[in-house]
Order: sequence, then C-alpha cells, then structure tokens
Amino acid sequence: MYHAKIKRVILLVLLTMTGLALQPSSTAKASDEPDLPPQCGSIVVGAGNEVALHVYARGVQIYKWNGSTWVFEEPRATLFAEANFFGEVGIHYRGPNWESKSGSKVGGIRVPGTGCTPDSSAIAWLLLQSVSPTGPGIFQGITYIQRVNTVGGLAPTAPGSSIDELREVPYTAEYYFYRAQD
Repeated sequence: MYHAKIKRVILLVLLTMTGLALQPSSTAKASDEPDLPPQCGSIVVGAGNEVALHVYARGVQIYKWNGSTWVFEEPRATLFAEANFFGEVGIHYRGPNWESKSGSKVGGIRVPGTGCTPDSSAIAWLLLQSVSPTGPGIFQGITYIQRVNTVGGLAPTAPGSSIDELREVPYTAEYYFYRAQD
C-alpha cells in the first residue's frame, strides 16, 4: 500500500512537471471547495468558477522593522500536493506569485473588501483575483485564488533591534486555485 502511494505521488509530480496533470476538469464539484466558517463569506468565489487545484503551503511570512512597527515584506513557501507536505509542485513568493515546477505562473491581487480571520493567532484567509497567468501548466487560466486554513505567520509582537531588520515567521496554509467553467 505504501509503495502504491509513493508511485501515485511520483506520477503526479512527473505529470505536473510536464504540465499534463491538474488541468481543468469538467467533473469538479462544489464539494472540492474549502469549508468556510460563516464569518468568511467574503472570500467565497463567485458562480461560474470551479476548483482546478488545491495545494498545501509551508514556509515563512517575512516582515521588516521600520523603527516603529513590523511591515509585511513578502511570503516564501513551498507548495505541496498532499497535506503532509509531500509531492512538491511549486513555490509561492513576492507579488504574491505562485510558480509550478513546470514553469507556469500566476500572480494575484487581493479582492477589495474580502478577508477573514477565523483564528486570531494566524494570518487572515484571503480571496485574490488572478493577474497575469503565464505558461502552459497547472496555473494556466486561473481566475481566483483562496488562502485558507492558515497557521502562524503573524507579524512579530516584540520590537526589532535595528531598522530594516528582517524576521521570518513560519506559516502553513492551503491555497485553492479556480478556473472559469467552460
């Protein structure tokens, strides 16, 4: 059983690297969407879009001390196919941008008036609209991105010791990528 799972993950990674896996599916259902608490209604993706990809991120939120407060600088995370952070499929970085191992990319911009914080000890859950998806592969045609189920990542509470000091705060999250239905 363990070997079958390893073979499945290796196949998924190989197909993803060639841009053949995780393409639009006409069988995606609303059940593929994340379970959102009632206070997170603002991050629901509108009708006409369906989940195309769901990944698990593990990384850091980077903050810079400006002398009086910590200012968000950028995220840096690895994206995985499985919840146990197995089967690397890409990276997440400044922009915000996501890039697959096959080279497809998508940027996002927060949809105004959206976001929620179901856990006050973690960064907010967000809805972002896709900007500039490039290259064939898993991010081709992405319309929206949701960040949900966050753990950690909040700005430090203790002051910095020098101007422009950087702090990396560990976080995990799940990202759901949507495409417009045909």
